[in-house]
Amino acid sequence: MKNKIGWKTAVGLVISNMIGTGVFTSLGYQLVDVQNTWSIVFIWIIGGLLALIGAFTYAELGTNFDESGGDYIFLSKLLHPLAGYLYAWISVTVGFTAPIAISVMAMKSYLNPINPAIFNDWFGIFIILALAAVHSFSVGQSGKFQNISTIVKLAFVLILIAVGFYFIPTVDTALNFTNSWKSELWLPGFAISLLYVTYAYTGWNAAAYIVEEIRDPRRNLPKALLTGTILVTVFYVLLQIVFLRHASVNQMSGKVEIAFISFTNLLGPSGGRWISYFIAIQLIATVSGYLWIGSRITSAMAKDYSLWKPIGIKNKNTIPVRALWLQALISVILVITGTFEQVLLYASFVLQLMGTLTVTSIFWLKGRKEAFKSPLKPFLQIAFILFSIWILSYMLYERPHESLIGLLFVGTGLITYFISNHTKQKTIKRNV
Repeated sequence: MKNKIGWKTAVGLVISNMIGTGVFTSLGYQLVDVQNTWSIVFIWIIGGLLALIGAFTYAELGTNFDESGGDYIFLSKLLHPLAGYLYAWISVTVGFTAPIAISVMAMKSYLNPINPAIFNDWFGIFIILALAAVHSFSVGQSGKFQNISTIVKLAFVLILIAVGFYFIPTVDTALNFTNSWKSELWLPGFAISLLYVTYAYTGWNAAAYIVEEIRDPRRNLPKALLTGTILVTVFYVLLQIVFLRHASVNQMSGKVEIAFISFTNLLGPSGGRWISYFIAIQLIATVSGYLWIGSRITSAMAKDYSLWKPIGIKNKNTIPVRALWLQALISVILVITGTFEQVLLYASFVLQLMGTLTVTSIFWLKGRKEAFKSPLKPFLQIAFILFSIWILSYMLYERPHESLIGLLFVGTGLITYFISNHTKQKTIKRNV
């Protein structure tokens, strides 16, 4: 039991994976096309509802299987080993590594104006490697670190919301409650904005990847997924209103560091700098969570494919250290080679695509009697799939370059699958 965590730590893992860069950076990109406050709020509520449907679905899937690995396990057993392999490949190459890279890029964006000599790409690389070291020892240590960093994150978010609503705006506000939202709903930019938001909600399924490390998962997994998703949805909507309340559209449109802009207006340059410090600090929990859970997917795949078996080796405390450090290394490469918006968009596209495939897999599930049952099944899942197809279609049309990069990752996964499968078959024949 010392290598197990309770539902509160699992909730913390969900929250820390969800609240990362997206909520503090997406609004600036949304305001380029969508500027009505009702439209913005509607986008974030839709994102929360989609995440909640996903949480219901993953709670049912996760309580029907006893293995860590999340989507890899679900897709491999319900659809086809190829589908599971592709998800694991996407996870190790972009699915978890890209959010890590995006998080440290955002840290740099917020801290660089304070001291460019220190807060550069090398600072982000140091954070990734240091956190990989933290998670290389035991589940107990990972859980303790995650709990502390998540408490810091939650305290910071609650303070931002309280301060943002308490003080009266000192500059032109971006709040706009006119009827223009009716026309904005049909703009291509509305769908693209939804993609940014769905990325911001990435992580609602975090606890489903470490089922083996949760005590009594059939009771605690649904509790962790649903509690974390609902809380984060409320925080997200409130934070967007706060940002809109304390800055103008012109100030934030197309910018990454919207929280810094908003709270510099409210608290002055000194206060803005402190907000930047704490945004960077709370992102530590995000990077930590992605390193923890992403390595479990790679480890699960390594058990089934001899080509990847060396990566799946665990230490005496069952930590897949090689998978963990491989993930850290790929994250470092993405930090060095990618730009913030490009990495965000192609990661969002491919994560939305693979998440939709996993939600679809529930139609092939023959559930256990004692497992969690998703309410309103299959209607919620159908709604999720239709919304995802709509978002992905707009993304392909509006941002073909980033979409094709995402599909390129899927294509390379297909190639490595056939190589891995061929190696696996040769090993089986040799053993026979």
